[in-house]
Amino acid sequence: MLNDPRLQTPIVILTGAGISAESGLGTFRDLGGLWTKVRLEDVATPEAFAADRAFVQSFYNARRANVQTAQPHEGHRALAALEHHPRFAGQITLVTQNVDDLHERAGSIAPLHMHGELLKSRCELCHAVAEALGDLDDQSLCLACQSSGRLRPHVVWFGEMPFYMDRINRALARARTFISIGTSGAVYPAAGFVASAARYGARTIELNLEPSDGAAMFDDVVLGRASQILPAFVAQVTGAC
Repeated sequence: MLNDPRLQTPIVILTGAGISAESGLGTFRDLGGLWTKVRLEDVATPEAFAADRAFVQSFYNARRANVQTAQPHEGHRALAALEHHPRFAGQITLVTQNVDDLHERAGSIAPLHMHGELLKSRCELCHAVAEALGDLDDQSLCLACQSSGRLRPHVVWFGEMPFYMDRINRALARARTFISIGTSGAVYPAAGFVASAARYGARTIELNLEPSDGAAMFDDVVLGRASQILPAFVAQVTGAC
């Protein structure tokens, strides 16, 4: 674990698909991941949606159902406990690349879903965002503007701008500690967060199943399953308070 478990605040935590994988949700870039089963060009671009809306909707309908059967694990709960700890309460900005709601169900406080939320829809006409727990299709009705067939998954596709980037960049500029959990280090702009945090003087820590593409940029790297190393990590850093 960490040689020095004392964490300076404020803290920015970034989570990626690796933390959700143990809950049964498919990752994207690992062997056997989602992109080995379907081409991203066919399901994860605005052009793909324009070309075959029914196919893209069916892909995300299946993922949406998967999310709702998945359950948060001990790693998710440990991270939520860290956010609620008196030493760190109000000092953590949780940013996630994941479009599931496992952080919220584990008790995390308003994570910033930079790649959107699968259990929400967005209207192409009025841009209203609403809860979407069931399937979306060409008959789905936008309750805000009453149009039908214009709802899309509220997720960020390749070529689109991630959400909350201004807030994230401000948090990185203030952070004294940056922690990356379960990320590949291959998808930008998130892959660049460690360099930004380090440039501002933050200590950088990676917790991952295996080293990410950017592991060499971190001050500390702890390897293992998120459900195991996160509870141990949180116990160590809270015990050092």
